[in-house]
Amino acid sequence: ITKLRSHGLSPRRKFLLLGPPGTGKTMTASALAGELGLPLLVARMDGIITKYMGETSAKLRMIFEALKHNRGVYLFDEFDSIGTTRASGNDVGEMRRILNSFLQFMDEDNSESLILSATNHPGILDHALFRRFDDVIEYALPDKESRIRLLQNRLASYKKIEINWEKLADAASNISHADITRACDDAIKDMIIHDRNGITQKDILQMIRERKILDKKHYNQNKQGLTSPK
Repeated sequence: ITKLRSHGLSPRRKFLLLGPPGTGKTMTASALAGELGLPLLVARMDGIITKYMGETSAKLRMIFEALKHNRGVYLFDEFDSIGTTRASGNDVGEMRRILNSFLQFMDEDNSESLILSATNHPGILDHALFRRFDDVIEYALPDKESRIRLLQNRLASYKKIEINWEKLADAASNISHADITRACDDAIKDMIIHDRNGITQKDILQMIRERKILDKKHYNQNKQGLTSPK
């Protein structure tokens, strides 16, 4: 950091993490904190926003003051809560002020802390936000080969009966790494609770289907929340 700043340059410290839930955004923040030996501090944006005028901006100011004096990895989670485009039909004056405050704090920040912002909805972010970050990192759902490896690795320690990994990977399409892991864990727990000798393909397929149903329900709820009332 000192070498770069002696040449009038700054290290990359501000990262925007984009992608579906369960694809590794929070894990990235945790891994960075661990590698750098720094504390991870998570600010959930939907918890910072209040109905009182000026209070949210004041809370943001406190966070940016803290990261000046306490070096760490600061993760602004659910970032779309304040980062929605200023042209949005859902926009209100106070949210514009909050967004403008955040942009100003980002411009003024010259601390040694890492700032990460994570969102599941990159399409609704204000374009001015992207310029404030040194890097934009995109996360995607796992491809078929990754799904096969994930299933095999998670179930490696357990006896498996008649497993067709490719068929399981096809069934697990369009869900995240985290959901595949949870489906495997659910199948393992079910095997243990019912004193079975091993995990069958049917067991895992059932858990994957349940995860997909939960994902669809959650997606529909989020979609309704992002749709402006008519």
